[in-house]
Amino acid sequence: MASTSSSDPIVFYDIASGPPVHPYAPNPWKTRYALNFKRVNFVTKWIELADVTPTRKSLGADPVRFFSDGEPFYTLPIIKDPSANNTVVGDSFDIAVYLDKKYPDGPSLFWHSIGLYAAFNAHIDTIFPTAAPLCSDSFPFNPETAGQCKAEFCRRAGVKTWDELIVRGEGRKKVLDAFQAASGEAAKYFRFSDGPFIGGKEADYADIIIGGWLMFLTLLPEWEEIRTWHGGLWGKLHDALEPYRGTW
Repeated sequence: MASTSSSDPIVFYDIASGPPVHPYAPNPWKTRYALNFKRVNFVTKWIELADVTPTRKSLGADPVRFFSDGEPFYTLPIIKDPSANNTVVGDSFDIAVYLDKKYPDGPSLFWHSIGLYAAFNAHIDTIFPTAAPLCSDSFPFNPETAGQCKAEFCRRAGVKTWDELIVRGEGRKKVLDAFQAASGEAAKYFRFSDGPFIGGKEADYADIIIGGWLMFLTLLPEWEEIRTWHGGLWGKLHDALEPYRGTW
């Protein structure tokens, strides 16, 4: 997208799929949307899942998530800004705050108190992971590194085999039904809006938070069904955010 800045491009570290490479992970999608929304000049550096931990360590980006035993959970997105002494920011929400301050002339990501958006982000991130068990057999792995990636997923999930992460049959329907009910809590935020965005006709970071998760859900064979839930709310929001997806 056209840039609001003449500075060197921001380097955006995203999780690689394979091939053809394309974005799919929800939190990096939040950052990709935010970069495009702000019309920031950026380039994507694709990182294989097995290389996320060493990449994050090499950039000096502290972990922002942890396993239940306290072990760091190294993940993406990260941005590095060459125009600001190679400043590194390693959390999707912190990246959005950074971009809004760094590029005040672009469209604003935050219309209200940033604390409200932080609370909203935390709430949404308790709802949409309900669908995560549905995604295991839909990940767009690179065939050359699929074995490594699956092993890393199993390690992070605390299971021994990839098959333990696959949900099929009646069990899959139960997970889908539970997610539909849970996502109804997120849908309540739109009750007082004419749509397609939470605030009406203009998007802000609240829409991007949900939009990142919706991009992840497009991996699912049930995506066309999910689009219709809650009066077609998720499909309308997903379609309305299309101008901010950019290319890769």
